[in-house]
Amino acid sequence: MVPARSTGSSGALDIARRLTEICGPRFARLAGAADEVAGRTARWVAVPGGAHAAAQVLHLAARHDLTVVPRGAGTKIDWGAPPERVDIMLDTGRLAGIGHRSPGQGTAEIGAGTPLRAVRAGQGTVEVGAGTPLRAVQAVLERSGQRLAVDAPSPGATIGGVLAADEAGPLRHRHGTACDQLVGLRYLRADGELAEAGGGTTGLTRARLLCGSEGALGVLISATLRVQALPASRVWVTRPVWTPLEVHDLVRAVLAARLEPAAVEIDLPAGAGPRPQRDRRAEAMARHPSMTGRRSTGPAGTGSLVVLLEGGPVEVTERADRLVSLFGSRSTVARSAPPWWRSYPFAPGDTALRLEVPVRDLHAAVYALRDAAGAPVPVRGSAGLGLVHAALPGALSPERVASILAAVRGVLLARQGRCLVLAAPPAVRRAVDLWGDLTGLSHLRAAKQHLDPARRLAPGRLPGPL
Repeated sequence: MVPARSTGSSGALDIARRLTEICGPRFARLAGAADEVAGRTARWVAVPGGAHAAAQVLHLAARHDLTVVPRGAGTKIDWGAPPERVDIMLDTGRLAGIGHRSPGQGTAEIGAGTPLRAVRAGQGTVEVGAGTPLRAVQAVLERSGQRLAVDAPSPGATIGGVLAADEAGPLRHRHGTACDQLVGLRYLRADGELAEAGGGTTGLTRARLLCGSEGALGVLISATLRVQALPASRVWVTRPVWTPLEVHDLVRAVLAARLEPAAVEIDLPAGAGPRPQRDRRAEAMARHPSMTGRRSTGPAGTGSLVVLLEGGPVEVTERADRLVSLFGSRSTVARSAPPWWRSYPFAPGDTALRLEVPVRDLHAAVYALRDAAGAPVPVRGSAGLGLVHAALPGALSPERVASILAAVRGVLLARQGRCLVLAAPPAVRRAVDLWGDLTGLSHLRAAKQHLDPARRLAPGRLPGPL
């Protein structure tokens, strides 16, 4: 753990004074009880009004050997490992707005006072300040018939927060994550120097390295992302489902039908599950791949498989008709999403899991989780990609959670999958391995050493701990 720097009361007030000079009287203060990162409380909070001011905050931190942790809207501030120390919480709320890049003229600084304005149709990209709420960007783009194909579930999430957590929603099935749609990034290195990444394969590789880094490799200032025209028509086709095996068969049929879905999502609440005699049959089938081609024939359960279709009105209607024929008489078609769409199955205080596995083995992963937990647990996410989230009750002991994780990870390891703990009660977070076996850790360690050799940015937030 990075040892805390003792600044004393006079030194603490001096840091607060310098932050006030940089950010303004209303935008720097001593931290309060609510200013924490995964349970680790900050000492100061700074809300710089632009990239230059944010760089000055980092320069100040370097002079006094202080750590800095960026914060957007705080919607995922409790995800991941707690940093070893949080001296300065750098709030990106004023690094907001939509700017325009003119060839040969650079880019005006995005920060306090930068207006949100509609982007010309056909422009293709938009540069957005890291502290800009995603929903605000979508509202502005909608005025000109455009959107970002980004639908992160966290309410109020900022662009920087979405990128820093590599968060994605149902549209990832067709369009990938926000990180996949990056054209370029502007960010501050740990030493406070402004850098740009993008404009080619090498640049994009560097830009995407910062995705999912939780602010531990750089402080995001703005992102340039691809925009697209709003679809003329959208429909959600829903099919009730009973078991993960049934989901497996239906998803395989949807993907084989070449319907070009924008999203393929499942929702399996804790109460969803087969009758006891069918549960044994389903588990047996999950363990014997030769049997998985048989169709589940039980009555409709409480789960749902939902496919989103987007495009022109005529083609969407035609594809929806084909999908209804495929799903059968129990399917329904709607012009609006189900209530659970674009939301996580976990609540504050739960242990939140993320499971990733090849699509063909998703049902086996869900059965493994049920077996280990001793009962169905809420599961929701992108069935068409084999990426779902699940929730374990917060009342479970750390030892019980650890045993569940060990069992599930054992099943996933044989299937080239993994299970991450996104968030958990403090006792669980301290007791369990949040990441499990990770590939590429040496590459991540080299990136941390190159970009932040003094471990000034969110030390300990990355696996390793880095």
